[in-house]
Amino acid sequence: MSQHFQHDVLIIGSGAAGLTLALNLPPHLRIAILSKGELSNGSTFWAQGGVAAVLDDTDTVESHVEDTLIAGAGLCRKEAVRFTVEHSREAIQWLIEQGVPFTREDPTMRDDGGFAFHLTREGGHSHRRIIHAADATGAAIFKTLLAQVQKRPNIELLEQHVAIDLITESKLGLPGKRCLGAYVLNRQSGEVDTYSARFTTLACGGAAKVYLYTSNPDSACGDGIAMAWRAGCRVGNLEFNQFHPTCLYHPQAKNFLITEALRGEGGLLKLPNGERFMPRFDSRAELAPRDVVARAIDHEMKRLGIDCVYLDISHKPADFIQSHFPTVYERCLDFGIDITREPIPVVPAAHYTCGGVVVDNHGRTDIPGLYAIGETSFTGLHGANRMASNSMLECFVYARSAALDMQEQMTDTSLPSNLPSWDASQVTDSDEDVIIAHNWDELRRFMWDYVGIVRTSKRLQRAQHRVRLLLGEIDEFYSNYKVSRDLIELRNLALVADLMIRSAMRRHESRGLHYTLDYPDMQPEACDTILVPTTYAG
Repeated sequence: MSQHFQHDVLIIGSGAAGLTLALNLPPHLRIAILSKGELSNGSTFWAQGGVAAVLDDTDTVESHVEDTLIAGAGLCRKEAVRFTVEHSREAIQWLIEQGVPFTREDPTMRDDGGFAFHLTREGGHSHRRIIHAADATGAAIFKTLLAQVQKRPNIELLEQHVAIDLITESKLGLPGKRCLGAYVLNRQSGEVDTYSARFTTLACGGAAKVYLYTSNPDSACGDGIAMAWRAGCRVGNLEFNQFHPTCLYHPQAKNFLITEALRGEGGLLKLPNGERFMPRFDSRAELAPRDVVARAIDHEMKRLGIDCVYLDISHKPADFIQSHFPTVYERCLDFGIDITREPIPVVPAAHYTCGGVVVDNHGRTDIPGLYAIGETSFTGLHGANRMASNSMLECFVYARSAALDMQEQMTDTSLPSNLPSWDASQVTDSDEDVIIAHNWDELRRFMWDYVGIVRTSKRLQRAQHRVRLLLGEIDEFYSNYKVSRDLIELRNLALVADLMIRSAMRRHESRGLHYTLDYPDMQPEACDTILVPTTYAG
């Protein structure tokens, strides 16, 4: 039997952004955090690198802003960049106060009573400004924030709960557009429950799972972007998908990326014959932005017909490697690769969705009562290319800003009531799960082949034709059969793939992460690609 639950704030997603939002809201509010699998299934847990922030006395806000604008290839929204960077130090201070065990520079206490934290440098940054917890920063942050959330009796953590669609006034035929909550599949009961809330937040991560090879966990299906679009929100810059240049290439290694910091500490990219190739592509060599490095690797792999290239840090002392990169060292050792003695086989893999749901500096979407934070959102911070470790910072800054905004509006916002239950009267159980699996595989393969690191107009047209056919099949399936996590994710992923293809077809230039052979030059004027639901037909 389906149920109806009421909360002050409904947070869809249990990663860094969602947990941070919950912890920055007043303790008297009833808050629900939904995770469609286990709590640690999101991207935060697997993030290795760290958080970019202006922390060192030799660094400046202006320098961090400038580096971000350069990496974004002229497309960053300057006010969003400045807003994020100016709030970076306080965000890090908040994380330290929560107990995040960032790596310390020196174990001895300084005279001022504080501790010096180790800062590393990553591609695109002009200073050492990446604060980290060895090479498993995401796991350290996630565990710390989760432990703090678990101490709060006002916060419910709900695993195996899959959001299907948002409930809005306009969808119910009421005057206004306000978001009232969401319909949620409880995977344990098999029922679709109704969750009403004063405020609903999409903190669902990105959509890298739309590609065949990705560093992301299986949960990165673009759920938040798809739900927001269906509810009437604009989306922006979805053609910009960042490919991490160095994902471990091994038949048993699933989604394991080799942190950017390894190149920051001297790792060199080499061909199978041991020759370095990055200096031929960019004066910054291995420290060039990720899109430059990923394209260079893609070019060399295609030119030579090789399956991978190699990342070599074995020229560094073994104890340095083991202390700085214990996670990478141990993981590679599991596959018989000793990185203190030999290079690591790597390939590019889809890593980060730079576009998303259009929001302001408080994380507010086009729909009242609905927020989007983290990778689900499009703040304008990343522009045409995300600079390393800015994304984690974005999670904390915008989650904290959204929390403040909700508090200011809370007294003027009533709790929705009498929402209709989910209608499952016309659906039957499906015995055709093989169709979902086949469509899932087909979608990810043509997105990799046609909408990948290097694009052409013809490839995009082929992709669009195929995704339209898939959307028709999925829609028919969705209308007639009982919903499951696989079906919900496939429906969302296909929709976001279509939005990505549409966005890519609109950009007649090569800029940042969008590189097309038909338009190799950059247009003199930088413009965002904004898609509006009312103009979506056809």
